[in-house]
Amino acid sequence: MDIEKIRADFPYLDSKKVGKDVIYLDTAATSQKPKEVIDAVDNYYKYQNANPHRGAHYLSFVATTAYENSRDKIKEYIGAKNREEVIFTRNATEALNLIAYSYALENLKANDEILITILEHHANLVPWQIVAKKTGAKLVYAYLNEDYSLNYEDLKNKINEKTKIVSFTGASNVTGEIIDIKKIVNWAHEAGAIAIVDGSQLTPHLKIDLSDLDCDFYVFSGHKLLSPMGIGVLYGKKALLEKMNPFLTGGDMIEYVYEQESSFASLPYKFEAGTQNVGGAIGLAKAIEYMEKIGLDEIYKYESDLTRHAYNFIKDYPHIKIFYPENSKTGAVLSFTYDDIHPHDIASILDNSGIAVRSGHHCAMPLHKYLGISASARASFAFYNTKEEAEIFAKELLNVRKVMGL
Repeated sequence: MDIEKIRADFPYLDSKKVGKDVIYLDTAATSQKPKEVIDAVDNYYKYQNANPHRGAHYLSFVATTAYENSRDKIKEYIGAKNREEVIFTRNATEALNLIAYSYALENLKANDEILITILEHHANLVPWQIVAKKTGAKLVYAYLNEDYSLNYEDLKNKINEKTKIVSFTGASNVTGEIIDIKKIVNWAHEAGAIAIVDGSQLTPHLKIDLSDLDCDFYVFSGHKLLSPMGIGVLYGKKALLEKMNPFLTGGDMIEYVYEQESSFASLPYKFEAGTQNVGGAIGLAKAIEYMEKIGLDEIYKYESDLTRHAYNFIKDYPHIKIFYPENSKTGAVLSFTYDDIHPHDIASILDNSGIAVRSGHHCAMPLHKYLGISASARASFAFYNTKEEAEIFAKELLNVRKVMGL
């Protein structure tokens, strides 16, 4: 990979226009966008802008074609069998809520069990709390090993005849561990449960094939994958989606509307109420195209090596604790804390040196409580970061203690 050529594609590295030099290590929250993606969205709003699907004029046809071509691109990228299985949403959070409300509330009953892991982002946790309360089902957690890796044995032992849903992250946004999706999906299916994967932290970094993984639902957000905010994807097996009721109702998802009843459009439009984020869908398809040109395998290897490089620099720092399962397959995230400095102070001091990291609970409060901390700092890497930036981060992280007078 020609890193300098790649970095030339990202406008955030223009320090004159940004206002300062920035070492951006917060991709797990949202990624930076390359010019190709920005230009594709700009081109849509300049020359293709119209409401898709129902217009009888030229621009509506052009917008419809661009929108549906984006769906086809995403179908191929994730390995879905049918284009009808690709539903556009605002983000992974909306997609998970759609599953919870349209599938789970209709199919679960008292004493059924929903199994998730303690690693989950709130988006893959709070909806299941609500479903459990409304249906009388029980929410069950799988926990971690001492090295912060997922305890697969614990998870497997908690799958039983009462388990109806197993919902889990494909990669943790705190520990960085990449989860063995296929293994867990097989365990869920053996028990007659459906398997749901939150791919928000996995899809931007590693090639997936849903036809092989065989999960029943898969979700991800575009803004973590080089594309605009406000676009996400829900994949669902066609047979399941066809039986589900719409999550949102209104324009563009209807077939016929009468005074007292309505019928709904076929897939995928049944779940795409209202005017959609066509520019976002186009941007997401272009982002995927951009990553494929670089090579997904190359991206993953570079990012994981870069993260390990940073980890090796900081792992022996005094008073530091890193929540990183170094013997597992990991992605591009390092979460850590000093035992005598608050993570917000760490982030603020690093920001003074132009280094952007995240601090807080990263929308994973139960995980942080399980780890015995209230918050952590998190550096997350991408293929537009360099080895030099990782080393500057490590050096300045050590300097944080001096700034604090420790």
